[in-house]
Amino acid sequence: MKKPEIAKKMARQSGGTRGEAADRLDRMVQEILDGLRQGKETRLPGLGSFRQGADGRLAFLREGGKRRA
Repeated sequence: MKKPEIAKKMARQSGGTRGEAADRLDRMVQEILDGLRQGKETRLPGLGSFRQGADGRLAFLREGGKRRA
């Protein structure tokens, strides 16, 4: 799913505009990236978590599942 599709779905669910939803999405992504740059793990409830490995690569661990690099 691409950003415009996610923003459209967020706008429908929140009752806001696509532009507002896209801005919220951008802020969320920026917060995730900022946290990862600081070495923090970022959890997405119901999905899993992102973390940066010792080699600098981003890894995603599905909730109750497997690690994806």
